[in-house]
Amino acid sequence: MFGNRLRELRKEKNLTMKELGKKFSLAESTISGYENGNRKPDSEIINAFADFFEVSTDYLYGRTDKRKIDNKTELPELTAKDERDILRDLEKIINNLESKDGLASFDGHTLDDMDEEDRELLIASLENSMRLAKRLAKQKYTPKKYRK
Repeated sequence: MFGNRLRELRKEKNLTMKELGKKFSLAESTISGYENGNRKPDSEIINAFADFFEVSTDYLYGRTDKRKIDNKTELPELTAKDERDILRDLEKIINNLESKDGLASFDGHTLDDMDEEDRELLIASLENSMRLAKRLAKQKYTPKKYRK
């Protein structure tokens, strides 16, 4: 499916395989291989094609017939107060995970028992999840008349 979609998009822009290859520093034979299904592009090239043709990678892969992702779902930005709230709540969660009495832990181990890299990854994951949750809540619960 990828090859057919790439060929279709290339032809819509009136580009030859050579011209498309030149835009991405690829040989004409590489583009031909992609279109014929003899070669598989890496994810970096697929993302570049999606950006160039202004389609989603799912469209290129044939997972959907919808060319673009609907940008109406853009999430609201966080305010300084939101950032402070997230950091305060994150600190509470970390303190709770660090205590032996808290949420107890992961297989009987507290946050202090983890090596530094795992600890940082867990904290970063929690922070990102909290940011996303806050943005989704703002989108869902902000009345339309107050949205930008």
